[in-house]
Amino acid sequence: MSNTDGSLTASSRRLDQWLWFARLVKTRSLAARLCAAGAVTVNAVAIRKPNHMVRIGDAITAPQGAYRRSLRVRGLGWRRGPATEARLLYEEIAVPVRLTELRAAWEPLLIDQDPES
Repeated sequence: MSNTDGSLTASSRRLDQWLWFARLVKTRSLAARLCAAGAVTVNAVAIRKPNHMVRIGDAITAPQGAYRRSLRVRGLGWRRGPATEARLLYEEIAVPVRLTELRAAWEPLLIDQDPES
């Protein structure tokens, strides 16, 4: 979207893109797979579509490695910048929870290839 002065503004961002910009996932395709698997919630609703639009103030819960993180969106970003820039896009709203018992269920989503091939 453009303002009258030509600057770009956005009131929302695709969920998979935001997860990637915020450096919660290494690739945007991984973000899309997590969404499709129902592993990401926005405002306590499981999201199954990577094109779900997130807005500033939304609460997002997503797995990151061995932890489940609960975040509030503070910014939408416009690129995947350095980690210091990515940390400005969110604030922690709860202490990360270790996913010891759930980790095996999410591990296949982190692997790009089929283990039997």
